[in-house]
Amino acid sequence: MSTYRMPAEWTPHERTWMAWPSPNPTFTDEAELAAARAAWAAVARAVRRFEPVTVVVAPGDAEGARALLGPDVDLVERELDDAWMRDIGPTFVTDGTALAAVDWVFNGWGAQDWARWEHDSKIARHVADTAGVPVLASPLVNEGGGLHVDGEGTVLLTDTVQLGSGRNPEWTREQVEAEIHAKLGTTKAIWLPHGLAGDYGLYGTQGHVDIVAAFARPGTVLVHSQQDPRHPDHARSRQYAELLRAATDAQGRPLEVVEVPAPTVLTDEEGDWVDYSYINHYLCNGAVILCAFDDPRDETAAALFRRLFPDREVVLVDARTIFAAGGGIHCITQQQPAV
Repeated sequence: MSTYRMPAEWTPHERTWMAWPSPNPTFTDEAELAAARAAWAAVARAVRRFEPVTVVVAPGDAEGARALLGPDVDLVERELDDAWMRDIGPTFVTDGTALAAVDWVFNGWGAQDWARWEHDSKIARHVADTAGVPVLASPLVNEGGGLHVDGEGTVLLTDTVQLGSGRNPEWTREQVEAEIHAKLGTTKAIWLPHGLAGDYGLYGTQGHVDIVAAFARPGTVLVHSQQDPRHPDHARSRQYAELLRAATDAQGRPLEVVEVPAPTVLTDEEGDWVDYSYINHYLCNGAVILCAFDDPRDETAAALFRRLFPDREVVLVDARTIFAAGGGIHCITQQQPAV
């Protein structure tokens, strides 16, 4: 049995890893790519106020990245397909004295038609090598955005990700849980049936949990709450809250569920449902980097996070461009725990 475990995100970090947007199907033209790079840079600079940041950039992109990121963000050149470090990077685990890096199989979020992953499938090992930590290879198709842990044995998962037909069609629920527990040091999985409605669109992940629910501390879980009954996530988020309230964690504690109201905007310019969510935040040393949407609920969410994390500064960063490409702030960051 492995002695490694994945620490909770609120524990101290050595650094944050990110990847730099490069031309690919996610960014359809130069204007979209430029907007994405500005959005990614805003997140990197916000995190850099609190801890070191390393950004993986494609060969030839370092000079342009440096101009937007500033002088105090570290750059590493590697071939890239896309820019979602939470998913293409490793999941760091520790045995208490040293780190290791779990390398899940990455196949473009379920081998989606538009996705490319020739280079991204190797990024976890590149990051591990650069960080100087050993790799724990897993045969499970999985992404970092598809799980969330409390650091005390509990992991959140979704049926449409780990059990999805594009990822692990031959695996049973019991086999998935056994592999997750073996790699993360967890002992109990809480499964949600699916993700938010907008996450099943063109660039969606098909149900990542890190936009739906996240632990704030052991025994307390945040859950997305869509207040408007016109949005399909209204019924979904009520289902998630009920399911989580009925659950216990690995320590046998009933979960305290904190519902986080969704932004007021319901659709994008094309009329498609948005999955804007404050759940997709990132905890770094001394701060909460919180998605903002130029929405009346931004400050409501910020106030809620200030109450939940009184010892951290809450930093709002506009995440609309990131969400338009298929994710949020948590999706583009990956923590390397301090040992």
